[in-house]
Amino acid sequence: MSKTIINTEKAPEPIGPYSQAVKAGGFLFLSGQVALVPGSSQLNTSNLTEETSQVMANLKAVLEEAGLNFSNVVKTTIFLKEMSSFAEVNEEYGKYFDRDFPARETVAVKTLPKDVNVEISMIAAF
Repeated sequence: MSKTIINTEKAPEPIGPYSQAVKAGGFLFLSGQVALVPGSSQLNTSNLTEETSQVMANLKAVLEEAGLNFSNVVKTTIFLKEMSSFAEVNEEYGKYFDRDFPARETVAVKTLPKDVNVEISMIAAF
């Protein structure tokens, strides 16, 4: 099996030894994104809706670099700092999908990178 690394300057650079996404076996595996503003070390965490929107914009940029969009997403994982954030994150996240929603789980975790409130990863199909 071969794999192709996908990276774009339109999404934040990885903050560790990982790629923004890896294409393999007909799927695109997108690493978790937080609300880092591309090209900077700034976080867009002014409020939870804006934070979620920045995360989704980062994921969209990676999908587009691979020639895909949100309709190709088959699985997502949402990590929350607090489960009480579920409704607000869910409302913003839902704006990016029209129908045939991907499979998903949402989990609360003790901490996230850079102490953000939300991180989302995805798997998309070609």
